[in-house]
Amino acid sequence: MKVYVEVIASFDVNGEVNPLSLKWEDGRIYEIDKILDVRPTASLKGGGAGTRYLVRINGQERYLFCEAQNVMNRHSFCRWFIEK
Repeated sequence: MKVYVEVIASFDVNGEVNPLSLKWEDGRIYEIDKILDVRPTASLKGGGAGTRYLVRINGQERYLFCEAQNVMNRHSFCRWFIEK
């Protein structure tokens, strides 16, 4: 099951996206302590494909996904989710 979350992220000069924090469905905000791995892949539990970030939050490792979207073939963006 996918839980879509709000994410604050930074973009470096090379265009790489680094998530900094996320807002859980109950409104709590969690800082991302460390990004441990980044790779393009599919979500096995929630379905869909995009970029998977293995992140550490409060000492726990979680997968955070950036699910790529296209709008009228002109703009692309991502929706962030965590598998539950």
